[in-house]
Amino acid sequence: MKELTIPIQDEAIRELKVGEPVTLTGIMITGRDAVHKWLIDTFIKQTRTPEGDDAETYAAIKPILEGGVIYHCGPVVSGLDTGDYKFVAAGPTTSIREEPYQGDVMRHFNIKGVIGKGGMGAKTLQACQDVPGVYFHAVGGAASLIAQSVQKVLGVYKLSFGVPEAIWVLDVKNFPVVVTMDAHGNSLHAEIEGQSQKVLERLLANT
Repeated sequence: MKELTIPIQDEAIRELKVGEPVTLTGIMITGRDAVHKWLIDTFIKQTRTPEGDDAETYAAIKPILEGGVIYHCGPVVSGLDTGDYKFVAAGPTTSIREEPYQGDVMRHFNIKGVIGKGGMGAKTLQACQDVPGVYFHAVGGAASLIAQSVQKVLGVYKLSFGVPEAIWVLDVKNFPVVVTMDAHGNSLHAEIEGQSQKVLERLLANT
């Protein structure tokens, strides 16, 4: 089991290979559909003008994402009425939903790790080679177990997006993941998809 500390250095990223189990320790943020679209529209493609707390939020998360990790997660959070936030469940969200945005977000912020489930496509795989970065597969169905890796919720931004879509800033320790897309153009997801396609073609040929 390889142990990595966030922020992650380029050398450490390039040493990772698909199939490797890893634990992550440090500060990361969560971000799903609303966050990715907001980042693209407001700061990367700049098709909308920043308003409200946009600029303040961007300034706060930019140093966290430099060499950092973003987690596709819609958490269940307690303490919403008191501000004493605790993650009750922190399971991964299906990542392919962020495929239109992820590569551009990785390049803009120099993000080294993306965590989710189900893998991502060619655009993200190319960004993993360019940045460099990797895609980490988190264990689906282990939401409460993963939540135990969250030592503390350090803050939240864009709560107006809703609890699952907000940007949660987390201090994590020994967060368990597996590398399934690496910085060398390898993707277990693409490999499995290719194998499945071949099996399907063989089955169809025999019918």
